Amino acid sequence: MKIIFFGAPGAGKGTQAEIVSEKLSIPAISTGAIIREAIKNGTDMGKSAQSYIEKGALVPDEVVIGIIKDRLSEKDCENGFILDGFPRTVPQAEALTAMGVKIDVVLNIEVSDERIVTRMSGRRTCPGCGATYHTVYKPTEKEGICDKCGAQLTIRKDDDPAVVKSRLETYHNETEPLKAYYDKLGLLKSVEGQEELADTTALTLAALGIK
Repeated sequence: MKIIFFGAPGAGKGTQAEIVSEKLSIPAISTGAIIREAIKNGTDMGKSAQSYIEKGALVPDEVVIGIIKDRLSEKDCENGFILDGFPRTVPQAEALTAMGVKIDVVLNIEVSDERIVTRMSGRRTCPGCGATYHTVYKPTEKEGICDKCGAQLTIRKDDDPAVVKSRLETYHNETEPLKAYYDKLGLLKSVEGQEELADTTALTLAALGIK
């Protein structure tokens, strides 16, 4: 199954993508994680991407599309995959189609802007392995320490409330039109993000027809 998880920054699509990835044994591909790795490694693309991310703007299409194309050609994507954070614009969606990628379903998670600002202030990221957590919704066993590799967790600059609001504005202007794009293709399914993670997961699995 080839799935796109769609929603505003902080809607919880990354967490749901990980859950579905485990259930279906297909990779969840987060463009955010790939880009953050490039920033961490100080590559030219990473430096370019960082300047956009810190302003709450989108990374240019040509950079993101190149990353995705390489990733989807890897062997673990043969039986399907989940895209989390791509496409973010209609031209990116068209580029995905031009690559010959046939998507089965686009799962949209709806959450209000107000709830997202609150949610994102509690997000934590592991600089070691890239794992993501939340102080309320997905806490670590030991506060501030990654469950997977034991590294000290960090707060991303783009989780600052002012940057979050800027990112939401960008999302509404540039990314939200994708809902209409995929709805016309008959691929869009929407669920309402719940306060409890398990409740959102139940709605997500039901929408995807996963037992």
